[in-house]
Amino acid sequence: MIDKYLFCFFIVWYICGVILLTFQLLPDWLEWANIVFLITSGLLGIAFFIRSSSLKKGLIAVGVIFLLSMVIESVGVKTGLFFGDYIYETSFGPKIAEVPITIGFAWVMVIATSHVLAAPVAEKLPRLKAISYAAYGAFVATALDLIIDPVAFVVKEYWIWLESGIYYGIPASNFYGWFILSFCLHLFLYAFFHKGKKWTNNKNVYWRKNMILLYGLMTGMFVVIALVNQLIVASILSIFALSIIYLLYKILGERRTITHDQSKDQQSTI
Repeated sequence: MIDKYLFCFFIVWYICGVILLTFQLLPDWLEWANIVFLITSGLLGIAFFIRSSSLKKGLIAVGVIFLLSMVIESVGVKTGLFFGDYIYETSFGPKIAEVPITIGFAWVMVIATSHVLAAPVAEKLPRLKAISYAAYGAFVATALDLIIDPVAFVVKEYWIWLESGIYYGIPASNFYGWFILSFCLHLFLYAFFHKGKKWTNNKNVYWRKNMILLYGLMTGMFVVIALVNQLIVASILSIFALSIIYLLYKILGERRTITHDQSKDQQSTI
């Protein structure tokens, strides 16, 4: 029951955030709202991993995602590797090794949502399932960053890059870093949760649907802010990517359901 209250709280906080951030109504004294937003989104990802598998396995998966993302982010901040040379301009709460812990929560949300949307790929392809799933999962995760970073950098100045790039001044290494880290994390999830020909963390339909919705909500919020601030290219790319991702999930999801139903029919006939 507490899970549903958590999601309802997020929706209320989300609506308030969209309004305040879109129309530049967020006062300085309310900057801590960003911290609550990131932690809550991460908690939703944590709830998914636990409810869809078990408490032990869910916490292990979350722990690996959180720790690896924090380590890579820390190395990136200190050396400029992976994501380019950048610094945080806005306080996102307490830091560990120069990286706000809220960033770890954000990565849990990103990987949880991209995992759910990419999972059917591993069930559809007969070969190279792990690589195909991890590559597509990394694409889904990186597609989200196509709208997050332009808004966070150009509009909100949450962080500042000390080098430049073609896409809104963001270095290309940032997107390479997102893809590589996401790819590695999805490979881990495949090894950890995919046994035989199926996923073992597929027990909770409610939280699977929540992750699909959460991905769209996160994209939608940043697209709205981007459109208001005339970041047209980023908005169009994100809407196009989201449409393709959702369409592909619908197609693969329907085929998975049909296959499952046919399998049940065959068993009942026998």
